[in-house]
Amino acid sequence: MVQLKWQFSYSLVLLNVQWLEIIGTDTGWDSIGDFSQGKFLAKFLSNLDETNQLGKTILYNLNPADNELMATMMGNFNDGSVAGKIQFGSSWWFLDQKDGIIKQINTLSNMGLLSKFIGMITDSRSFMSFPRHEYFRRILCNLFGEEMENGTLPNEKKLIGDMIQDICYHNSKKYFNF
Repeated sequence: MVQLKWQFSYSLVLLNVQWLEIIGTDTGWDSIGDFSQGKFLAKFLSNLDETNQLGKTILYNLNPADNELMATMMGNFNDGSVAGKIQFGSSWWFLDQKDGIIKQINTLSNMGLLSKFIGMITDSRSFMSFPRHEYFRRILCNLFGEEMENGTLPNEKKLIGDMIQDICYHNSKKYFNF
């Protein structure tokens, strides 16, 4: 069994203990970010994972400075048992505006798997939930369109259109077994 050390000389490491024990150190199961809060989240998720109690989970943050922490933490616990098992929840609360949505999508795209993202989900009890979903979709489509125009993404409307439909509808339908 690998001895877990939370403190290294250069930084505090937040990780998935189970995979550390299986394949060892320096194998990519650690996170970056605010270690004062990330340490406890990593420990919580790791304890659930070690006892096979970690189910589908959506991680949300309120501070854009925590985007990278959430995106990398999510990656630590996606074990392949379910596509997108651990999700980086859509921009919420203080981040539920254009800049916050763009930063969250870009962070997920850079550090995760955007194609499995379940997109904007919220309680539909609020009348304003419906315009927020539309706002999210417009921002997402604009980001994809800009990336297609500048050549970062292939200019294949069917491929990109299918991915946008997945993010806006199909992925959450599958994730929640609707």
